[in-house]
Amino acid sequence: MIFDWGGTLTPWRAINHRASWRAYADAVHPDDPQAAAGATEALLAADTALWARARIEHRAFRLADVLEHAEVPWHDGAIGAYREFWEAYTFTDPDVAPLMRDLAGLGLRLGVLSSTAWPAEWHQEILRRDGVLDLFHGTVWSSSLDWTKPHEQAFRAAIAAVGASDPARCVYVGDRLYDDVYGAAALGMRTILVPHSDLPADQVVPVEARPDAIIDRLADVAAVVARWHTQARA
Repeated sequence: MIFDWGGTLTPWRAINHRASWRAYADAVHPDDPQAAAGATEALLAADTALWARARIEHRAFRLADVLEHAEVPWHDGAIGAYREFWEAYTFTDPDVAPLMRDLAGLGLRLGVLSSTAWPAEWHQEILRRDGVLDLFHGTVWSSSLDWTKPHEQAFRAAIAAVGASDPARCVYVGDRLYDDVYGAAALGMRTILVPHSDLPADQVVPVEARPDAIIDRLADVAAVVARWHTQARA
């Protein structure tokens, strides 16, 4: 089983992305509010444009690409300020640890696949901080790939990371119909939708996609999997 990160393993939160980039810009221009304001808008525009491209072309990008597009320099102190802004929004759902232990008890291999511009190391540190990193057999972040979800190569990378090869024997769990359900189902994976994220309109891609199961909370994954196991044995 492979899980999305933001909005799935980590509960959805509305984020003020302009404020996140202002934290970066203020560290770059600590004594020049006007320059910081200009850098903030450039960073926000670049970030928005690269995510829009990812939704259309499924091309991965990284924080360095945002900075390059915005023509704002990499600054270690600013990166620290940016990460500090985001920290409150990164905590893992309390249901994750008991759920993963239950699923592992069924003999399932567990993984993560997330579309992200952040370095893989950041995400690993977050999962380690929350005591759940070791519960996963493999984690894949699009910032280490050429492609984001829903491109099939992103899903294939995650399948390989958990030591599997047949998509039909894999399940993907996520909160987005397009990125998660449509992308995984197109490859032949089973899908579970956790539709509790209030996605902004500009992040919603209209698509005909029907998940194999819809659940109200992450913990309900265990009941769905148990039901599928029972049906398979019948």
